[in-house]
Amino acid sequence: MTKAELKVFLDTKVEQYNHPKFLESDPIQIPHEFSKKEDLEISAFLTATIAWGNRKSIINNARRMMELLDDAPFDFILNHQAGDLEQLEGFVHRTFNALDLKYFIRSLKNIYQNHGGLEKVFALNQYNDSMQPAISKFKQTFFELPHHTRTTKHISDPMKGSAAKRINMFLRWMVRDNNTGVDFGLWKTISPSLLSCPLDVHSGKVARKLKLLKRKQNDAKALAELDTSLRKLDPIDPVKYDFALFGLGVFEKF
Repeated sequence: MTKAELKVFLDTKVEQYNHPKFLESDPIQIPHEFSKKEDLEISAFLTATIAWGNRKSIINNARRMMELLDDAPFDFILNHQAGDLEQLEGFVHRTFNALDLKYFIRSLKNIYQNHGGLEKVFALNQYNDSMQPAISKFKQTFFELPHHTRTTKHISDPMKGSAAKRINMFLRWMVRDNNTGVDFGLWKTISPSLLSCPLDVHSGKVARKLKLLKRKQNDAKALAELDTSLRKLDPIDPVKYDFALFGLGVFEKF
C-alpha cells in the first residue's frame, strides 16, 4: 500500500468510526452526560483514569463514580467536606480504589482552586511539538499534596517511558473538534496538532501491520514514532486516526 493509498484507507475508517454510534460502546459516553464545562472535563478525566480492562466494566464503574459524586462532580469537588469522602468507600475498579479516588478528589479541588483548572494546567505547560512534557508536568502538579505512593501509578509519566494512553485519550476528548459529536473540542488553548494517539494493544497492533510503527513495545518511544507517522498523514489533526486504528483493531480484528 502506498502512502497515498494508506491515507485514503485510514481516512475512510476515520469517517466510519468517528461517529455518534461510537459512543454506544465507549467510555466517552460518560462525559457526554454533562453540559457544564467543569463537570464535563472532570467526568472525562476520572473516566479516562479507569479506562483499562473490560469496556463494559469501565463504563459501569465510571457511571458509579459520577453517582458517588452526586452527579455533580464539579460542585462535589469544590464544596465537599472531609466527611463527604466517606461515601466513596467501597469503590473499586481493578487496582483503582476508594483511597485513590479520595486523593483524586482532593487534588482536583486543589487544581481548580489554586491552579485555574485542568485546562490551564495542561495549556501552561504545552510544548511546540508534543503534549507529552505537559503530561509529565501535570503529574507533578497533581501529586503536590500529601499522598500515598500507590496512587501515583494511576497517572503515567511520558518522561519516564510511558505511552500515557489514558491521559492522551483524555486530551483527545477535550481538544479535538466536536463536529461529529464524539470528541468535545472544549479546550481551545491547545492545538490538536500537538496531540498523541492513545497507544494501546489494539492501536499498536494495527499500526505495526500498516507499517506506521516498528517498535515492538507500547512505550514513549513507540508513541513518538507513531506521532511522526500520523502527522505525515495529517499534520493538523493527526489523532483523528485513533478512530481508524482502534476501530480496525477492536471491531474488525484487523
